[in-house]
Amino acid sequence: MELYRGRLIDHIQLVVRDLKASRRFYGAVFEVLGIPVGGEAQDYFWADELFVSSPDSRAALGVLTGRHHLAFQARDRTMVDAFYKAGLAAGGKDNGAPGERPYHPGYYACFLLDPDGNNIEAVFHGEAKRSAAAVEISY
Repeated sequence: MELYRGRLIDHIQLVVRDLKASRRFYGAVFEVLGIPVGGEAQDYFWADELFVSSPDSRAALGVLTGRHHLAFQARDRTMVDAFYKAGLAAGGKDNGAPGERPYHPGYYACFLLDPDGNNIEAVFHGEAKRSAAAVEISY
């Protein structure tokens, strides 16, 4: 099976009740994934295509976003396990310990609820050859 994926998602914004709790949680799991926090201010932070803000941020219009399911790619099973442990230690709640899932052979994932109840997944689909580690866009 071959998949071609470009930039289907430009960005995702989560508006959260407690920005400090979310920054602690996402900072911990992004560190495991090797994704740096790209920037932050008093009312937001962002990493890659994920933008997280408080309700009082100009970017939020005062409205919480509600519950979402976000799945982050992990390099291997060890990274999924580390993501789960780091997320729990940073305030996440168990929503499915690391393990094989029935979606397809080799689908290894874990699920955590972030401080706002979003279902956050780390998934490793099994050994595969990638054409590139990431896409670089320059303006």
